Amino acid sequence: MSGHSKWNNIKRKKEKTDAQKGKVFTKIGREISVAVREGGADPASNGKLRDLIAKAKSNNVPNDNIDRIIKKAAGEGDKNTYVDMVYEGYGPCGVAVIVEALTDNKNRTAGDLRHYFDKCGGNLGQTGCVSYLFSEKGVIVIDNEDGQYTEDQLMEDCMDAGAEDFEINGDVVEISASSDPVEFRAVREALEAKGYSFVEADIQKVPSTYTAIDDPEMQEKMQKLLDLLDDNDDVQEVFHNWEMPEEE
Repeated sequence: MSGHSKWNNIKRKKEKTDAQKGKVFTKIGREISVAVREGGADPASNGKLRDLIAKAKSNNVPNDNIDRIIKKAAGEGDKNTYVDMVYEGYGPCGVAVIVEALTDNKNRTAGDLRHYFDKCGGNLGQTGCVSYLFSEKGVIVIDNEDGQYTEDQLMEDCMDAGAEDFEINGDVVEISASSDPVEFRAVREALEAKGYSFVEADIQKVPSTYTAIDDPEMQEKMQKLLDLLDDNDDVQEVFHNWEMPEEE
């Protein structure tokens, strides 16, 4: 799952293949398992679990799958101990990349990521080498392909929900909210109560500036790096500042 990187990336998210969706299910399932073990199996009292259930539904994870993961975690069915890790590095042409992982083997994950970066013309860096280029923001993306939501309606609903801002671009609407988990959750749930469904709804690391890659070969290498990261089960989120080229 790649993080926020403007509209072209959002469009690609909406068009994930079945194989990619399977990977998404696996990754979210791992997050849900950790949340259940840390805060219990009741989403009413476990806000993090409630957030992840909403995230799973926005990624079209079937309810039966979600229930099965929660029950398995609550029954100690998954004995793996996962640790949150954040890696920073540079892709081709100095593109800044942040990788959030949930792993039961830090050495394996670090080795895999270092290999990916090296193979694609980048390098894994030290903690803090690129994070200063990003800020955290609550991001909610709504599909408006059929134009059902007008600007006036969105403005009213976003204000009522406590969102900070919104922007319409083509067939998607991006709503900005606080990066505070409790405040973000309140905005998301208020919009859900108004009947909105989301392409994504999460607290993300948003770049302050973007880096363009003009060389087609380097573009391919950058896309290959993102694909390798997305395919790794330990990797939960990838944030980058690549100004992705428009699709033909």
